[in-house]
Amino acid sequence: MAVSYKKLFKLLIDRDMKKKELKELSGIRNSTMTKLANNENVTVEVMAKICNALNCSMDDVIEILPDREEK
Repeated sequence: MAVSYKKLFKLLIDRDMKKKELKELSGIRNSTMTKLANNENVTVEVMAKICNALNCSMDDVIEILPDREEK
């Protein structure tokens, strides 16, 4: 199962917010921001901090992608 944070970055664009501002507002680290940019897994605690900072739900910032079946 893969995750995508495209929704998060689109939300930042829509709100005219920079990644640095999100990082400072939510209290997440640079390494976490790198994980988000690379669609790597982060903890639910991190997602809660982001959602709290942006006043949104997890559905607004994350998408679960189905596994690709190889033929």
